[in-house]
Amino acid sequence: MALTATQRKHLEARLLEERTRVADALARYDRATRETLQQESGDLSAFHVHLADQGTDTADQELDAVNAARETRPDEYGRCERSGKPIPFERLDLVPWARTCD
Repeated sequence: MALTATQRKHLEARLLEERTRVADALARYDRATRETLQQESGDLSAFHVHLADQGTDTADQELDAVNAARETRPDEYGRCERSGKPIPFERLDLVPWARTCD
């Protein structure tokens, strides 16, 4: 069964809430990690100059690119990637970013 306009609005609000929550948590983690690493290492700069740091940054960028490439188009939201069937509203309400029925 296709999602109603009301259900879509509800799920859109849930996704936006989750995005804000995750972005805030990542920002707190980033601040705490940066401060801790600088204190432990004694570095006066927050710039990465180590090859391992550059490798991690490159891997993160590649992962971001892969995730951006697999983003669901808005007209496919709520449709299972495996079966093509509609994902039940109850599942999407619990996990709004669900991409499969199970």
